[in-house]
Amino acid sequence: MAIPHTSEQGGLGSQTDRHALAESESGKPKKSGWVWVLVLIVVAGGAYYYYKTRPSSESKAAPAPGAKAAALGPVSVAVTPALKQNVPYYLSGLGTVTAFNTVTVKSRVDGELQKVNFVEGQFVKEGDLLAEIDPRPFQVALEQMEGQLFRDKAQLDNAHVDFKRYDQLNKEGVIASQQVDTQNALVAQLEGAVRADQAQIDNEKLQLVYCKITAPLSGRVGLRLVDQGNMIHATDVNGLVVITQVQPIAVLFTLPEDNLPEVITHMKNEELGVQAYSRDDQSMLASGRLLTVDNQIDPTTGTVRFKAAFENKDLSLWPNQFVNTRLMLALRKDAVVVPLAAIQRGTQGSYVYLAKSGAAKLQPVKVDLEQGNIALIASGVSVGDQVVVDGQERLQDGTPVEVHNSAPTVPAGGSTAGAPSAEKGSERSGAGKSKKQEKPS
Repeated sequence: MAIPHTSEQGGLGSQTDRHALAESESGKPKKSGWVWVLVLIVVAGGAYYYYKTRPSSESKAAPAPGAKAAALGPVSVAVTPALKQNVPYYLSGLGTVTAFNTVTVKSRVDGELQKVNFVEGQFVKEGDLLAEIDPRPFQVALEQMEGQLFRDKAQLDNAHVDFKRYDQLNKEGVIASQQVDTQNALVAQLEGAVRADQAQIDNEKLQLVYCKITAPLSGRVGLRLVDQGNMIHATDVNGLVVITQVQPIAVLFTLPEDNLPEVITHMKNEELGVQAYSRDDQSMLASGRLLTVDNQIDPTTGTVRFKAAFENKDLSLWPNQFVNTRLMLALRKDAVVVPLAAIQRGTQGSYVYLAKSGAAKLQPVKVDLEQGNIALIASGVSVGDQVVVDGQERLQDGTPVEVHNSAPTVPAGGSTAGAPSAEKGSERSGAGKSKKQEKPS
């Protein structure tokens, strides 16, 4: 009896242990999962707090721009003073030199070219003898027509005498009136023949005149197209030589159609001047005046053509030459100008850096006009202000600066187009500039 009781108790005990063991094993995973969840929450909160507070801490620790620049030392820059000058206001365009008149000299009669009286490249005047054609065939034809005229005049005189006789006999009743009328018609026919002969004579005389080829206008002859001794004809395409009028000469240039109203307004008040510059736009070739504006705008390019005249006494302009043109509209007097390189542009507009008391000052400006390599300032800069023209990319407002050298004085108009008074003003301003630049150094 004791043995079964013991086994039963052992069985019951084993069953109880198994239940406890199962409960303990089932509880372990639940406890481990909650721990990992808590760890993730803590890590996420710490990361959020770190990134949340990091910018504010860095901004507090970051030095000011001026302090950082001061720690690095002053920035070396080049400056130039703002000047007051008289600046010409012009519109720039592209042009082509064109001769006022170009004539291909041709013969008006057929014959042998006997003489050539010009040299290639020679300047000739209107009416100068250029070449001569053999006149003998036309002289012979003239003499023939004069002989025919003499014969027809003799017949006409005889017809007049007969008509008078017939008219008298008709009055006496000897002959019929029909015979008188027939004689009168013969007189009229012979008068017509005489007139035709005279016209032929005049024509042959004209042919003789055409045997001498003269210059139809004053200009410069080109290369000879026919040599002496050749047979030339009135139907020849190339002709004998080409004469081009180069004094005066014209320039055709284009401007955007948006400039047309402004140009027309100035044309009503005064005669506008035009300057022609070389291909590199550096040297002025000639000065002239505006003649006229074309009567229509080119819709494909949105431009309008203008024509200007130049005396061209020194032959600096040549037909079909490409030039840059400047149409002078007005003269801006006492304008404040700075080099175009000093103008900076940002989201708030145009600005410059001024060198004042050893530091850079960002100064907003209003640019009135950009002309060549200068800019006309409407507001923001005064005459004498030291404007930074080199080294702006390393500057901020308040950055310490050191002037290493001075930029050249701004030329009036940005080129040789400046007025003499403006150049003198540049020299005076340049003298004052050197004194002012001694302070920062």
